[in-house]
Amino acid sequence: MKFFIKKVLKIIILGTLRLLFFGKIGAFIQNETTKYIVNKTLLVSHNDCSLRLSIPNDICNFRAITFANKEPETLDWIDNMPNDSVLWDVGANVGLYSIYAAKKRNCTVFSFEPSVFNLEFLARNIFTNNLVSNIFIIPLALSDKLDISNFNMGTTDWGGALSTFDKNYGYDGKDMETVFKYNTIGLSMSDAVEKLKISKPDFIKIDVDGIEHLILSGGEEILSNIKGILIEVNDNFEAQRDVVSDLLTKSGLTLNDKIHSEMVESSNEFNSIFNQIWSRG
Repeated sequence: MKFFIKKVLKIIILGTLRLLFFGKIGAFIQNETTKYIVNKTLLVSHNDCSLRLSIPNDICNFRAITFANKEPETLDWIDNMPNDSVLWDVGANVGLYSIYAAKKRNCTVFSFEPSVFNLEFLARNIFTNNLVSNIFIIPLALSDKLDISNFNMGTTDWGGALSTFDKNYGYDGKDMETVFKYNTIGLSMSDAVEKLKISKPDFIKIDVDGIEHLILSGGEEILSNIKGILIEVNDNFEAQRDVVSDLLTKSGLTLNDKIHSEMVESSNEFNSIFNQIWSRG
């Protein structure tokens, strides 16, 4: 019954929109509606730091309103960085943590985000928060090598995740359903420094829903010099878990914490996923 009601409502709404957007007046209404949606923002705060974030849809709105409690461990990790550190935010999405690090600790941030659907709002969030001089967008995927391949997406929603470069598996190591894909360039962490002349990081944050371990394997010399890393790992994805542990240990880093929030713990689908926090010394 609920499905039927939703289907009827969808038909009614789509029919109404077709009428509203018909002709010159309709084109004007459509244009103004689109501008309103993409320019809508919400002010959020954490630890005396305020961020103004784009909320064009439910996903971006959810990311904004849960900013302080979805990954509090990530915010605490950023809070403990020395001022003026260089941070690589790998899988930056729409930039919440890039912006927080730049604002709270005056970090120089390199935001790696290959999704064409997220890039606009990553850029909008950076501009809106007056951080154009602090945050640099790298619209490429990180992987284990320099290559051209598919970027496979599980969603085309603004602010969406669950996508991967060059592989057909997702955050759990299982085959993912691809709803959209395109060819793009992937490169290793070493390539990013050597070929793009990007500053070496003091700290790295990696959250890319599946190929975290491959990214690490493409930058062992980068890892040997960082002060710390926060990386998302799925305990049930054994290949990912074991390679991450092996590479970071060989790089001289020590696992300090493995943690996720109460929000993640209460999720049946994602409660095997933890943010691992590693540091040197």
